[in-house]
Amino acid sequence: MKQTIVLKLACLLSLVFGLASCGIDIPKETKSSYKTMTVKKTDITMPLKFSAKMKGQSDVTISPQVSGQLMKICVTEGQQVHRGQTLFVIDSRNARHEVEAAQANLQAAQANLTAAMAQANSAKLEYESNKNLFDKKIVSSYMLENSQNSYNQAQAAVSQAKASVSQAQSAVNRAKVNLGFCTITAPVSGVIGEIPVRPGDQVSPASNLTILSGNTMMDAEFSVTEAIIEAQVNAGMKGDEKEKHMAALPDVTFVMKNGTEYPHKGRITSLTGVVDASTGSLACKASFVNPDGHLFSGIQGTVIVPLSRKDVMVIPQSAVVRLQDKSLVYKVKADSTATAITVTTTNTGNGKDVIVNSGLKTGDRIVIEGANNVQEGEKVLFPEAPKNKK
Repeated sequence: MKQTIVLKLACLLSLVFGLASCGIDIPKETKSSYKTMTVKKTDITMPLKFSAKMKGQSDVTISPQVSGQLMKICVTEGQQVHRGQTLFVIDSRNARHEVEAAQANLQAAQANLTAAMAQANSAKLEYESNKNLFDKKIVSSYMLENSQNSYNQAQAAVSQAKASVSQAQSAVNRAKVNLGFCTITAPVSGVIGEIPVRPGDQVSPASNLTILSGNTMMDAEFSVTEAIIEAQVNAGMKGDEKEKHMAALPDVTFVMKNGTEYPHKGRITSLTGVVDASTGSLACKASFVNPDGHLFSGIQGTVIVPLSRKDVMVIPQSAVVRLQDKSLVYKVKADSTATAITVTTTNTGNGKDVIVNSGLKTGDRIVIEGANNVQEGEKVLFPEAPKNKK
């Protein structure tokens, strides 16, 4: 057994010496350098992403002004309608009867006014005649006073008749308005939402017939974190210059849930001045034109705000090692060994870089590939082996 082992070792040694004598190089273990970079400052645009929900700028809840039976639905869900177009028709028979009754009362009041005015004219003539005769001492003061009282009463009757005519006219106007309420028209142009009622249903002012989304302009509603607002304040934004800074913000993009990017850019048009205590954020709106009606109230997606940062240190995400609640970067010292440096970073949102807020300075050399494999004090840079000359 021992002889067999000795024989095998002898054969192996013979093979090695044989290869060496033939000029064939035996592979040797070599160490390669880690990929590094020198930290410097640059400008970057960060695509900040926020979950958003679309809402029409003039969304209107359509409810009837009068009670009655719904006779006709003139539109369908999702239909594009224009302002003034008929949407629903409510039974108008009672309303028509009220208009006719009010008009009859008006005619009666006008007839009473005509009669009162005629009586007042007669009373006036009799009073003026008696006054003339009294001046000539033909009639007594008693007759003059009676005629004057009759004239005053006739004038009061005329005033009362005029008031009755006015009231009757108001009743006619109200009845006509109620009749008009039986035909419900679109207050704005837009798209019809869900219609929860059917012809024959009894409806009242408490009923919601549908929601009309005025979709020529749409608002994407989302929340902005307080940290972003603080960054804007640090950049020089003052409380009384909010409108000015919003006007200076770049155009924003809306991406639908399926990843489709809406072709029209939007503008940030609203930012509340009160932080929500429960979420630590501020409500924000970005307005988008909707000429083709592709956006609908209620759809969800993502608003992308390109925020520019100037003169910042940007490094690859691969250079950062996450260790529990710490972020480490391996800095290369003068002797080519690595030492771990704790850093604070901000995600750029592009999926490959981060901004270094603290821990590094310009001119530092760091490991950017294979950082997870680096050990403290390990040599990470090696001189390149000289190439063989032919």
